[in-house]
Amino acid sequence: MSSLFGLMKEDLDCVFDRDPAARNRLEVLLTYPGLHAIIAHRMAHGLWKRGMRFAARWLSYLSRMFTQIDIHPGATIGRRFFIDHGCGVVIGETAEVGNDVTLYHGVTLGGVSWNAGKRHPTLCDGVMIGAGAKILGPVTVGRDARVGANSVVIHDIPESMTVVGIPGRVVLPEDQRRQPQKGIDLDHHLMPDPVGHAVETLLERIDDLEVQLVMLKLQQDRDGKELVEAGTPEKTSGGIIVH
Repeated sequence: MSSLFGLMKEDLDCVFDRDPAARNRLEVLLTYPGLHAIIAHRMAHGLWKRGMRFAARWLSYLSRMFTQIDIHPGATIGRRFFIDHGCGVVIGETAEVGNDVTLYHGVTLGGVSWNAGKRHPTLCDGVMIGAGAKILGPVTVGRDARVGANSVVIHDIPESMTVVGIPGRVVLPEDQRRQPQKGIDLDHHLMPDPVGHAVETLLERIDDLEVQLVMLKLQQDRDGKELVEAGTPEKTSGGIIVH
């Protein structure tokens, strides 16, 4: 029991490291649904491991009613787990979440199979999942990886990488990886879009070609005018006439 309270205390304390809106412990304890959901899950998970499956599911159901966060009691969640805002978060039965993980609202750790066994994602330590992102299937999100808002991840993600898009794509090479000062990167809305970047590059190339085309046409017009003024011969049906 002391270990359970220790985990809950860490869950409470980590809020102040990741949410600048947090003012005091009482406010966080009473008004943060993400904290309520993880506290309820830790109790439900304890019941689940003891074989008290119905009681665990009932506690999980009650928690979902009050927090709008659905965490299956069978999910394994590490220390200092933080769900910001929380509304609409879904975590499946076989999901595994490491330490110091942050989720934003609308995140789904879902399955893509009805078969028994491992069918939900694994999030390693330090992972941050942006708002609305979906991590589907038994994929692994590597340590300190970042998933952009509304991305859909269906393949494994290497550690410390940034992923965006549908389906999710790695967009930052090793020499450009973000290194946040406190280990928590809140700028998930600023992550680059590789498709958007490609389209932007094409548009810039088209603009450049259009400028070159206009300049070439102007040059041809000037050359033609100069030839006429210099008395360039013109061919006619009867021979050559020089102006």
